[in-house]
Parts: sequence; C-alpha cells; structure tokens
Amino acid sequence: MDQNHLCCQLHHRAIQRNGVTSYDLGIPSRTETGALFRPLTDHSPLHYKKELMQAETSTGRGLKYKRIILKLSGEVLKNPITGDPIDPAVLKRICSQLKEIWGFGMEVGVVVGGGNIFRGLTGKDQGVARSTGDYMGMLATVINSMALMDCLEKMGVVTRVLSAIRMPEVAEPFILRRAVRHLERGRLVIFGAGTGNPYFSTDTTAALRANEIQAEIILKATKVDGIYDKDPAKFPDARKYDELTYMQCLGQRLNVMDSTAFSLCMDNKVPIMVIELNDPEAIKKAVTGEKIGTLVHE
Repeated sequence: MDQNHLCCQLHHRAIQRNGVTSYDLGIPSRTETGALFRPLTDHSPLHYKKELMQAETSTGRGLKYKRIILKLSGEVLKNPITGDPIDPAVLKRICSQLKEIWGFGMEVGVVVGGGNIFRGLTGKDQGVARSTGDYMGMLATVINSMALMDCLEKMGVVTRVLSAIRMPEVAEPFILRRAVRHLERGRLVIFGAGTGNPYFSTDTTAALRANEIQAEIILKATKVDGIYDKDPAKFPDARKYDELTYMQCLGQRLNVMDSTAFSLCMDNKVPIMVIELNDPEAIKKAVTGEKIGTLVHE
C-alpha cells in the first residue's frame, strides 16, 4: 500500500465525537491542529502524529516537558461578584491556555477540584457526614470536568473525561491504560471524581494520577504567583521562593499541597511547580522552561 493511499484511508475513517472531528487511530485532524494533512513518511499512524506535533512545536517554542498534570482549583472557576459557580469568561480563558499548550504537541492531563460547587470539609461543618460530603465533592469535580470538556471541544481540542466513579452516560471510567493511550493519541484528558474514595483531596488525585501516567511535572495553578514564606495578601514583606526542595517545604511548614499529596510527590520524585492562573502566559511559560512561579523538587 502506497503512502498516499494509506493517508486517504485514514482521512475517510474520521468520526464525529460531540461535534469534534477525530480519527479512530487518534491522529489530530486538520481542524484540530490547523496543519495541512500531508502524506505519511512512515506506515505508522503514531509516526505521523509525532511528525505533526514536532512541526507544530517548531512554529512555537521548545518544550521542557512532554507529559504534564495541571491541577486546577474549582474555586478559580467561580465568579467572585455574582457567585455563579462557573464563570464563562474564566472558563474560556483557562481553556484557551490549555488549547495553546495542547497545540504544541504536549500530553496534557487535568485534575480540577469542586470547591466552587461543594467542598466535603465544608459540608461536615454543616452536618453532612464526611464520607457523604466527599462523594458530593467528587460529583462536583465531574460537573467542572464536563464544563472544561465542552469548552475545549468547542475550541477544537480533542478531549476525554475519565471518571473514578463510574457514570458511563457522561464520562469514561478511569482505566490507567486507557488514559495513557488517550494521551499518546494526542487527546487532552480530564480526570474527574477525585480518586473515587472519600478522605482524599483533589491535590492527592493530581499526585496519584501524575505518578500513574508518569507525568514529568505537576503544575499547580493558584491565585498567587508562587510559594511565599508567609501570606502575601496579609504581609507586604512576604518573600517569594523561586525554588525549594521537598525537605525545605517540610522544614518551613510551607503549604504546597496537603500532606498525603506532598508525600506521594516526594517519595516518587515528581516535581511540583506553583504558578498563577490569572497570568494568561503562565502555563505556556512553565512548559517552555521560562522562569516562573516556584519549583519544588528533590
């Protein structure tokens, strides 16, 4: 079979998923990448995908990381004025940043919290049993995951939501090999429903998923531009750290992540970078190696 014939076969096996064109072998389409569909230089579809991604990246910047986990707080989606749990403008801004790094050819996994809708610890204070409250919070993360997926797909980003709690009508079940395969095929993956177990935060989910898919780094997007020795909102003389080791964070009792999540990262040597989500260039700068935020490593 000649290369042009194989190319045409792949083109005609396109399918429609939620209004977004993708290929059953996972090759990004012309509308997804903006690139011209050209003949294969190898009979492997994955070889084509890698070539296409390299071409895309060469038009932008060199990437420092190939596979990442982005941890988003659910509260960043909330409109602080109206109190609406999901602000369309904020959602679009976040998705635009994700689309940009996805377009570079990165393998992107996203973990989003549910604090804009319901937080398990808050429910406990209101008389809701801790386990029940945590499950309610997990369902809130699925709502946020679906909102991100919908916005991303409207932008042409091939997206999959994988839920730790089975709900086949709205999301695929989390299966590690399936998640890795989606990433290898160029799909952005959103991990919903936390770990599927109560008493574990979405920080822990991010650390767990990063270890499982062997991500090179966790980007934790917050309301501040890094880690400080004290609260910069209360203390004008607060000092920002550019880099820290795991042991320095523990010694100074710096609240980077909850203790379970931090231990998972430290034990498995997964670096954490804290960046400011309100900076529209923050995620791109982080993945291209520019100096930004605070890096925590061994």
